[in-house]
Amino acid sequence: MIAAQIIANSLIIGSIYALVASGFSLIYSTNKFMHFAHGVMVALGGYLLFTFFSLAHLNFYISCILTLIATAIVGLISYRIVYAPLQQRQSSNIILLIASLGLLILIENSIMLIYGPDVKTISYFEIGKGLTILGAIITPVQIAIIVVSLLLLAGLYLFMNKTKTGRNMRAVSDNKELTSIIGINYRWIADLSFIIGSVLAGIAGILIAIEQSLTPTMGTGLIIKGFTGAVVGGIASVPGSIIGSYILGFVENIGVWFLPSEYKDAIAFILLFIFLLFVPNGLFGIDKGARK
Repeated sequence: MIAAQIIANSLIIGSIYALVASGFSLIYSTNKFMHFAHGVMVALGGYLLFTFFSLAHLNFYISCILTLIATAIVGLISYRIVYAPLQQRQSSNIILLIASLGLLILIENSIMLIYGPDVKTISYFEIGKGLTILGAIITPVQIAIIVVSLLLLAGLYLFMNKTKTGRNMRAVSDNKELTSIIGINYRWIADLSFIIGSVLAGIAGILIAIEQSLTPTMGTGLIIKGFTGAVVGGIASVPGSIIGSYILGFVENIGVWFLPSEYKDAIAFILLFIFLLFVPNGLFGIDKGARK
């Protein structure tokens, strides 16, 4: 009973972490810099759904589509306006990192300015009694979160490994200079990585919004968890970051079974520090950040 509930809770939160981490890892592996503003795209996705559905009173599914389109556009604009000019000037990764933190703070404070600091909720699915599955109590919404996340992550894996565009993205992540010589358009691949990554973040924001509440600063916490999952699995490996995120979900939920829930974030930080110190390439990473 207890073990089943821990597994269920770990799969739920691990699915959210995996969506965040996979987008973060995809952007990093293609562009080779840390896009920490990726976390605030999750919060933006949730608030955009709140805008379209709760404020504009649009159909829920139309609201979801508009949310994903908007997050993709914001992600692309972020790259074109902030990162691309810095890359053209051959700015160091430290400068790009600082730019990403500035972008995170800018969007986060913009959300707070527009929507206020109070908690927002989206009431679409009725809160009903949880289902008992193999001894674990789980709601239909939580089942949907797991199923949707796994389908999306499987689709991302197939896209990266079975399509020409996906293989081009993997090639760019391995050697950007060589791929430019053979005619692969790096700028298009970089644009696409931000579009796909931001859509994944937007989906995570939607799933969080329908199951939990929204706060302007939620993106900061989520990027820490997504970054931790990516580091555990191998920051330049999208499949590795997904597996690492589920590992983080299990470690957190097992930890809070023995410790107060307030220690959940501390558990994530401890896991992050352990991997940074002793396994910096992650479980599925290899030297020089190349994909496996």
